[in-house]
Amino acid sequence: MSRQDQHSSSRGYSVPTGRPYALKELQASLGSLGDHLRELYDGSRPAEYEGIADALYTAFQTAAGLAPAKSYTGCPEHPNGALDPEAPDGWGRCLICNDRRRLGLRSQGSRAAAAAPAAAEQRRLGYPVPAPPYTHEALRARLRTVEDQRFHLGLSSPAEDFVRIADDLHRAFIVARELSRPRNASGCSEHPGAPIDPDAPPGEACIFCAGRKRRAQRSAQTPEMLPRIRRGERRQLQRRFERPPG
Repeated sequence: MSRQDQHSSSRGYSVPTGRPYALKELQASLGSLGDHLRELYDGSRPAEYEGIADALYTAFQTAAGLAPAKSYTGCPEHPNGALDPEAPDGWGRCLICNDRRRLGLRSQGSRAAAAAPAAAEQRRLGYPVPAPPYTHEALRARLRTVEDQRFHLGLSSPAEDFVRIADDLHRAFIVARELSRPRNASGCSEHPGAPIDPDAPPGEACIFCAGRKRRAQRSAQTPEMLPRIRRGERRQLQRRFERPPG
């Protein structure tokens, strides 16, 4: 072993800059989050989940800063490159590499392009998005997973532990965000949080859509035109009340 290797190995492990403060902030934000969730129940109003969603997003940003940078494209050559909005099935998300594969498909034929290995499948924006349904119990399960992980975090924890808790915090944030959205009581996909019109027929309870329909019906009716009066004639108006005797 050379003298330089002996010197580097004798220095030991050094804590990354900023990790003690960020880890303390993460522990503090997650400690009060569980108490807040215990006060809610399955039928809580959406507005009561807004504080939990905000706290989860703040904790997620802190954990993401503790973890290594994500590769949004999933490409080792262009980790932060442009995303391909029309990536075919089985291809990666890197726009530069997909353009190269498309050029290869035109020049060498489909056989050569199909033989090229596809990039690893990536999660949306680099972080996982859980599948619905988004319920109160699902949020509690996500937070229990986060609680179990945060007790084992320390200043010397490996980077994989911070990646794992950042992913789980993002899953919990997505569930809390969906729970904080207005409930679709009106059954309208355009106005999910709209008030209900009590006079509307079944299936048309959205007060905004019902008002729009009424205005369209009124505008479609033909207005009643008064008869045209020739010049020199006087219009005979029917009085609603008799003139008092003078």
